[in-house]
Amino acid sequence: PKTADPQTTPPPNCTNFTLEMDSPSGIALVPFEEAKHLDAFVTLNKEWIQHYFKIEESDVKQLYNAKEVILDAGGKIFVATKGETVVGVCAMVPHGEDFELAKMAVAASTRGQGVGDFLMISAIQWSREQKLKKINLLSNTILEPAIRLYKKHGFQTVRLGSHPDYERCNIVMELDLNLDSCA
Repeated sequence: PKTADPQTTPPPNCTNFTLEMDSPSGIALVPFEEAKHLDAFVTLNKEWIQHYFKIEESDVKQLYNAKEVILDAGGKIFVATKGETVVGVCAMVPHGEDFELAKMAVAASTRGQGVGDFLMISAIQWSREQKLKKINLLSNTILEPAIRLYKKHGFQTVRLGSHPDYERCNIVMELDLNLDSCA
């Protein structure tokens, strides 16, 4: 496979890349431990959601029942730390055969330091290891830095407009993980 610098956008519909990145300075990816990381998972996500929108029923289910709704269902929660402090999180949430990249949040103190890229690359690599065909995500176009991050990593817009699960969602994006989609 080709190797992409995290600053390089893969060609459209071409995800046959090994996205490798050294962890940002002092940042480590650690296994999610409910007792140790759930509060940070909830807090980081509530901070950005409440800044722009309101907490919705689906948020409450995923945030406060992360073990049951995400992990026990076959998903994964990624935790980025700096020392003992959680500085970023995201989850791969199963929905039948599809998975949604969700609940991505980076602490304000570490934004712009590559933590989002690090989490994104980790989630994409995990998805490939699971032999997933695609990753979906729901967002809102006012979250311009997030939309740029998603596009940078190959996500394409598949739908604009309201969504039945989230009042705040007005864009659905997808990353095709079909490894045979490019030479």
